[in-house]
Parts: sequence; structure tokens; C-alpha cells
Amino acid sequence: MAKTRIIATIGPASHQADTLKALKKAGMSVARLNGSHNTLDWHAQTIALLRATLPDTPVLLDIPGRKIRTLQLKHEPSFDKGQIIILTTDTSHNGEEKIPVGYDKLHERLTAGDHIFADDGTLSFQVVKIEGRDIYLRADMAGRLKSRKGINVPGIDLGQALITDKDRSMIAFAKENNVDYIGISFVESARHVEAIRALIGGNTPRIVAKVENSGGIEHLEEVIAAADVIMIDRGDLAVETSIDRVSLYQKHILRAASLAGKPTIVATELLHSMIENPLPTKAEVSDITNAVLDGAAAVMLSGETAVGRYPLEAVARIAGVARLAEEYLARGAAQSPLTAVNDIREAISALTRSLPVTRVIVFSRTGYSVRLAAMANIGVPIVALGNDAAAVRSWNMLPGVSGLLLAQIDLTQQETERQALQALAKSGLINASDFLLLVSARQDNQHISGNILRTLSAEAFLQHHATPEQNFSAEGV
Repeated sequence: MAKTRIIATIGPASHQADTLKALKKAGMSVARLNGSHNTLDWHAQTIALLRATLPDTPVLLDIPGRKIRTLQLKHEPSFDKGQIIILTTDTSHNGEEKIPVGYDKLHERLTAGDHIFADDGTLSFQVVKIEGRDIYLRADMAGRLKSRKGINVPGIDLGQALITDKDRSMIAFAKENNVDYIGISFVESARHVEAIRALIGGNTPRIVAKVENSGGIEHLEEVIAAADVIMIDRGDLAVETSIDRVSLYQKHILRAASLAGKPTIVATELLHSMIENPLPTKAEVSDITNAVLDGAAAVMLSGETAVGRYPLEAVARIAGVARLAEEYLARGAAQSPLTAVNDIREAISALTRSLPVTRVIVFSRTGYSVRLAAMANIGVPIVALGNDAAAVRSWNMLPGVSGLLLAQIDLTQQETERQALQALAKSGLINASDFLLLVSARQDNQHISGNILRTLSAEAFLQHHATPEQNFSAEGV
């Protein structure tokens, strides 16, 4: 399996139990749900199905936030270049005469001459006039405006609240349904992240901050510092900034997040052609390869697995391309030591480069040390041990990490290491040929204090510690 995590969006093409199992086998690491589509009842049923079918797979729920979309339409209008169509904030319409949108003040924020984009920038319009709640648009090209498609108005303050009522209800839903990660749209500040974290009121769900406009780029460092995971949503980023600069912004974000030890997801159209075709384009393969080479912790599929004709083939393809990119990196010269970081990654990297380490074992409560080990780019499997089931499951999002629940072992006690290694040996997760690097951050919410790293021959340990039947167990989560 590729070290790079593969996130697959679950939708009508993939929400059956057999398909979910096949997606997992093909390489899916994380299941994503798009809160802009389907009902909360559908999402609740799908989460329950995921938990029953793939209990160790983290779930990411992307919530709409401040993103404006068309509503569900009875009629999805087609139009020619130069034709006038009408957007409206009157939600009683269904698309037959006017196309309703989900932000009730949009008509108040626009003026004649403004430019509007839709569907990740594939459609563009110019505002001709505003009449009441109706926005008259002239199409710049022929096309079709579909249900639940994003609406972008670059460079104009739309006056939306930092946290919407929809955010509050969906965060409550995520907590009730034990979602592992929440994706937040149009994050532009640490204040936005912390406001969401205050609503969550705990360690989980963890926060994925989506960088998708100029505000997110301008305040990138503070957003990275505040969030748990970063997502590069290239669809909105291209529309809100400049499509010509998207690849440069992607490299900039990946580098900044990597230096901070935060995992980054690269999203949008990685295998867009495979929605309809069984084979990708060469440009798509190159795109995935470069994302992995530049340090992406995860790559994400959207329509390819939610509504596409070839969801299994898409996951298998992206996993295979990612694996080849990882092998290319592994064949190269030893990676340069990490610099400009104030954490334990450099020590982990140095030890795995200079010693024949075959497995890294991380003891953690909050997940801080697990994230740092995962972001050290060591190319060695990592087993992360913890007591909290939700936290341990969420660690499976991190590259190269397998979370393992040790529910009955107290991680604060001196006997932790011996008991944990016995449990791992009993479960067949380590054997006599392994040379282990043990990472224990006693205060793992701190950068330096309490970090302990040591190496251990599994053979020597197993010779001195028999593993009779124990009163504890290790479970994958």
C-alpha cells in the first residue's frame, strides 16, 4: 500500500458495503463525505455503514461553511454564449425560470459589471443588473449550470459570518456521529480555526483547514499553525486567485506545511477524466506524481469515486502512481536532514537514516508525536499506540501510520513499553527480525519537553520477555 494516503469521496457510486471494501482493498485510506450534497440522514446512514464495514477507516466530513452553491434544481438550465440567465436568492424557485443560490444576501453585495464564476471556474458570467432578489447574468460561454455547484465572486467581500448556522448544525452532527475530521471552507485566519475548535469542544473531530482563496494564502502560516491538517482545494483556489498560479501556490503551501510538521491534502481533479473514462490522462498522472514528490501527505478523489463510472479503478490508479513516486524518492540519495524545525522530526529522521530501523513505535495520547513521526518522511512503517479509540482511528489519516488501540494499557506508567511490545508481538505486528525505534512523548503537546527516543532489537526483547496470555489486547482502529 502507498504511504501517501488516498482519500475517496463516498457518493451514489460507492456507498454500498461491497464497494467500500473493494475501495479499501484498492488503496483507500480515508472516506470523505461532502456535506454540500445529500441529506444529513444519508450522511448518518453512510457513516454507520462505514463504521460497520471499515471500522478502522477515518471519516472526513467536508462542511459547506461560507461556500455559496446553487440549490437542488428541478431543471438544470443550459445556455449559449451571450445569453441572459437569472440567479436569485429567492429559494422558492427550482431552476426552470431562475436559479436559486444558498446565500440570502448575495444580491445585496453585487453590482453591474461584477464577474461571477461557477462550477470550479468552468463557467463565467458578468452581472448585467440587479432587480430585487434577482441577479441578471450574461454568460461568457455556452454551458449548463447544475445543482449544488459552487459560486465564486473573487475580490468582493460578500459579508458572510465567520461561522454560519449551517456550520453549527453540521459540527453538532459530526460530533454525534463520531466523525474523525471536519473540512472547513475558505479558512483565512487562526481565529476562524479556533472558533470552529471552540464549537467542537474537544480533541475530535480534528480540523482540516481548506486553503482556497487569497486570504488563506496571505495568512498561510497562522492557518497552518492553528489547524490539524491543511487541504489545498485547487478548484476554488484557481477561481479566487489565478489559475496560472495554482501550481506555484500548491508548492508554496506544501513546503510551508511540511516545515511546520502538518500534513497536507492535495484535492480537485486529480483523475477528473476517470469520472467517464477507464484511463487517466498523462497530465493527471504527472500531477499526482508531482504532488507526492513535493510532500503531499494525502491526495483526494471527489467525483471520481462519488459519482464516477470507475471508482475502484480510480483509487487503484492513484495509489499505484503514488507508490511509484514514493519508490522514486526511496531510490534517490538519502534525504537532507530537516532544518528550521523545533521538534523531534530531525532526531527521528537521523536515527532511521543511520540505523537499520524497520519499524517505528510511537506511544501517544494527543497524537502530537504521531504527527511529527509521520511528517519526518522516513519511509519506515509507523505503529501509533494510544488509549482513545477516536484519536487512534484519526491517526490512520497520517502517511505511513497504522493506529493501534491499547485500551487497557496506561500510557503514563513505566510498564507501558513492556506491555505494549508484548501486545504487539502477540498480535504479530513485530517479530524477531525487527529493529525498533521507540518514540515516547510524555508531554506530547509540547515541542521538546519529555521526548524519549530509543532503539531496541525485537529479538533481544522477545528472548527476555515471554508473551503468555495477557489480560490486555491490541486492536486496529
